[in-house]
Amino acid sequence: MSATHSETPAATFRSLCRSSPWKWETLRFAVAWRLPEGDTRPLKAWLRRPAALRVEDDDGVLLHSTTGTAGSRDALYVSATRKSWLLAPRLITPVYNDAGFVLRRPDAAYGEPAFGDPRWAAMLDPVEFAGDAPVAFESPFANRVELENIVEEEFEDRPVLSAIATPNLTYKPHTAGYPLIGRGRTEVKIDLGTGICVSTLALDGAFAGGGHWLRILGVDEYMVDDLFVDSESQLTDVSAHIPWNVS
Repeated sequence: MSATHSETPAATFRSLCRSSPWKWETLRFAVAWRLPEGDTRPLKAWLRRPAALRVEDDDGVLLHSTTGTAGSRDALYVSATRKSWLLAPRLITPVYNDAGFVLRRPDAAYGEPAFGDPRWAAMLDPVEFAGDAPVAFESPFANRVELENIVEEEFEDRPVLSAIATPNLTYKPHTAGYPLIGRGRTEVKIDLGTGICVSTLALDGAFAGGGHWLRILGVDEYMVDDLFVDSESQLTDVSAHIPWNVS
């Protein structure tokens, strides 16, 4: 896939950052945090939108598994707020540019499952680098991040757009207190096929060398329900005799 089209490289990068919710339904990947003292052990994950997630360590030990459907919805729907009735992004058509990336995101029920760290959700949908739509007019510091050195290259055998990003005052992390990039310059790579942030690498400050890497292992593979259930359901076998003791 090529990102060549009529927009500027920065506009292309930002529109790619808005595109993840419409580019895939299931994802199999490995992820690790980069720390100045060395990378953490990678985790393996299976994700099926909207909220099913399975996570194992690199030895295959199950750490987390959920279908994402166990929680009660009562409090959400009786609140009668507008947010209660938003549709999933895949059910709404956004405004695309001529490269097939999202120019403007509609109101929708956005959100990705996370394990341990809210930055998981931001990696999978890195709209925090771009916002839902382009700024009203291009001027210095108007965008959420300033971008430079934008190039198309490969990361883990997949095409990506790479850029050096520096946050502006309008930069707003997906989850407060958990930004994908620090105050200085950060090398950011966005996968062209999925719109996922597959790599961040801090270049400045005390956390230089920190960030994350994400290796995409499979996209839109079929995933059965049992993959996201960590134990057998405790159902009664009605074909077996059930003793009934009467005192």
